[in-house]
Amino acid sequence: MPVKCFGILNQPRLTNKKKIINDPVYGFISMPCDLIFDLVSHPWFQRLRNIRQLGLSSYVYPGAVHSRFQHSLGAMYLTTQAIHTLRIKNIEITPAEEEAVLAAILLHDIGHGPFSHALEHSLVEDMPHERMSLMIMEVLNHQFDGRLTDAIDVFRGTYPKKFFHDLVTGQMDMDRMDYLRRDSFFTGVIEGSVGSDRIIRMLNVADDRLVVDEKGIYSVEKFLIARRMMYWQVYNHRTVVSAEKLLTNLLIRAREVTGKGTVLFATPALSYFLQQRHIPDGAEDTEEMISQFTALDESDIMSATKVWMTAGERILADLCRRLVTRDLLGIELQNIPFDDMKVAEMEQRAKDALKLNDNEIRFYVNTGDVYNQTYAPGTPEVRILLKNGTIKDITAVSDLFDKDALSEKVTKYYLCYPKEIFKN
Repeated sequence: MPVKCFGILNQPRLTNKKKIINDPVYGFISMPCDLIFDLVSHPWFQRLRNIRQLGLSSYVYPGAVHSRFQHSLGAMYLTTQAIHTLRIKNIEITPAEEEAVLAAILLHDIGHGPFSHALEHSLVEDMPHERMSLMIMEVLNHQFDGRLTDAIDVFRGTYPKKFFHDLVTGQMDMDRMDYLRRDSFFTGVIEGSVGSDRIIRMLNVADDRLVVDEKGIYSVEKFLIARRMMYWQVYNHRTVVSAEKLLTNLLIRAREVTGKGTVLFATPALSYFLQQRHIPDGAEDTEEMISQFTALDESDIMSATKVWMTAGERILADLCRRLVTRDLLGIELQNIPFDDMKVAEMEQRAKDALKLNDNEIRFYVNTGDVYNQTYAPGTPEVRILLKNGTIKDITAVSDLFDKDALSEKVTKYYLCYPKEIFKN
């Protein structure tokens, strides 16, 4: 039977869009109202089915093939649980505000491109996925007659109730809560599993910011440890870094080949981004970029890569072959930058083994760094609401952490090179 759903003006209306999705992590997830149903049904959101949550991590963990679509639904589900908890604790949240927060968290990753973070700054320069998400949300807001205005304010952090933004973007937001639990589930890395149910039941609001009740301290500590473990074991795993560097170099080479006048096989959307890399200036160009971006997913990249294996351009073909067949570059990690002499030695070995010139060697020998930081910079701290009503940062009440330890940026340096340089 039709169910009531509230819109932007708090007016109830009838809808037959009461659907459920069977999620492997949480069980059944319901569509809370018709706006959410319509957003999920939109082609731009459906595209997230073809964007892997963990990029090329499946090269290490074969089960890690879950999508941004699944993650976004999961984050929305956890947000409904959080709102329920806050209402029980007498925090006023209107139906319209609930709709806005759910829309914001549902769309928070809609700006991800193929392979998620792997190509985040490769398709368009200086365009993190958060910025692209906001641009897409603004276009969707026009399509939905302004019904996403409050959701955009929540996403930006400009909505009057600041704790809504904390639910979407914060140290303990529902985005992190879902991706840790979901990524742990699909990779099988049990160190990343978090007790999201208990943490959510410990949520509260004080001084208009999201806080955690004192009895949830141990769950918060476990959450922070799990996040740190997942970065080294999954997100920054050496083989994942090697694979993603190979993919990035492959697209750089394809752009160079295209720039010299060679027409490469590509879908219209991929062809656009082989030539266009900068943020457009005018509204018309921005609209075109969003149109092409929302038409692009991993099938465009992989189909082109398989064709480019025999495209005739030697370097591009070899890079594509390595990615498709998982013949990845070797990689070393260490705590200090690699010595210039060692890098030069690797470059000379690779030149000799693969018959590369000075311009081509950069696609095979690369150095860089990856880092891990338990407390993300520029994000609100984890606040603990003590029984006496005072609020303390987690570092002031935790037996495990201090602020320096949580905020410390631990950096590791990598060196990629062809494995065959050590053969014979």
